[in-house]
Amino acid sequence: QVQLVESGGGLVQIGGSLRPSCAASGRTFSTYVLGWSRRAPGKEREYVAAISWAGGTDYVESVKGRVTISRDNAKNTVYLQMNSLKPEDTAVYYCAAGGSFQLLLQQSPYYWGQGTQVTVSS
Repeated sequence: QVQLVESGGGLVQIGGSLRPSCAASGRTFSTYVLGWSRRAPGKEREYVAAISWAGGTDYVESVKGRVTISRDNAKNTVYLQMNSLKPEDTAVYYCAAGGSFQLLLQQSPYYWGQGTQVTVSS
C-alpha cells in the first residue's frame, strides 16, 4: 500500500521558518514528480511547488524566493523549506506524487498525503 506521510508543520511567527517533510512508502518514488499543495481556511487547495526526480523545480508565483523544494531519492522523502513566512501561508500542506508537473499543477496526482498544518501568527 502506498503512503505519503507529512511531518514538520507547526506554529510559527511572521517571518519565521518551517521545513515540512514527506516520507513515501510502499514503492519507489524516485521517478515520480513530488510536490506540495496547500488549502487555506475557506479556500480551495492550491499548488505550491514540485520537483522532478532529476531535481527540476517549479513554484507558484506567491512563494518564489521564500520557498525551496528538495528531495532525497534514497530516502523517498521530499522537503519544503519555507522562509519569511506570512499569515497568508497559513494552511494545511499536502504532499503529492504523480507522473508529471502538469498532474500536480492540476491537483490530480496519483497519491496524496494526509496533510500537515502550518500556522503563521503575529
